Amino acid sequence: MALSSRPRRVGVVGYGRLGQSLVSHLLAQGPELGLELVFVWNRDPGRMADTVPPSLQLRSLADLRERHPDLVVEVAHPQIIQDSGAQILRHANLLVGSPSALADQATERQLLEASHRWDHAVFVARGALWGTEDIARLDAAGGLQNLRVTMATHPDGFRLEGPLAAAQRPGSRTVLYEGPVRGLCPLAPRNSNTMAAAALAAPNLGFDRVIGVLVADLSLTDMHVVEVELSGPPGPTGRRLAVHTRRENPAEPGAVTGSATVTAFWRSLLGCCQLPSRPGIHLC
Repeated sequence: MALSSRPRRVGVVGYGRLGQSLVSHLLAQGPELGLELVFVWNRDPGRMADTVPPSLQLRSLADLRERHPDLVVEVAHPQIIQDSGAQILRHANLLVGSPSALADQATERQLLEASHRWDHAVFVARGALWGTEDIARLDAAGGLQNLRVTMATHPDGFRLEGPLAAAQRPGSRTVLYEGPVRGLCPLAPRNSNTMAAAALAAPNLGFDRVIGVLVADLSLTDMHVVEVELSGPPGPTGRRLAVHTRRENPAEPGAVTGSATVTAFWRSLLGCCQLPSRPGIHLC
């Protein structure tokens, strides 16, 4: 069944593993769902050769307005959101696949201003975050006091920058970072998106009070493990609400994105196409 009476025009920014999967889904299933792929952009155009029809290849992001997209999906790198996110919002709704970009307060402010100015929505994909709705509801009700997200995988699955890139990893399991998510995002921009989604789901805690933990574990050769721990304030008896979930996401050796996350992102794309275009930042 189509999502709307008029095809929704979708552009994809980024053609790595996740981008390739989305493009494949859009080409194969898009027409029956009321979705039309109108462009694909990648920093290295050569990566699209032989797999993306030439008519869909966009050479410059500055030209995306010529394709008249309703939704632009970013699955490239946080830098794309920081450099071009506000400009994209001038022409279309934006689905952010790299929410670690929003840890930069100037970027978040620019996106919000552009969203309201041009009456377009910023959607954020939940990715590998389990229990997003429950976290958001608890936070909105004032019942969330602590939130901690731990991401563990094999060191080959990390794409680290700055001090973390040069950090020694002497043991079989090493905690590379433990602290506010805002501090982690610039150091692990491609490995902190789940934590950034948690910070956005719980705005009363936000990037400064949601704790992120990044763990290198040599035993995790074929999976990413995400643990979410939360607690509320003391109740009448002094006890607190406490929840601890563990998500084991199958992943190819060295992959940044787990298999289940690829599927979840497609569902996020379909979900945000069904939502109204309201200014602001919305998890999807």
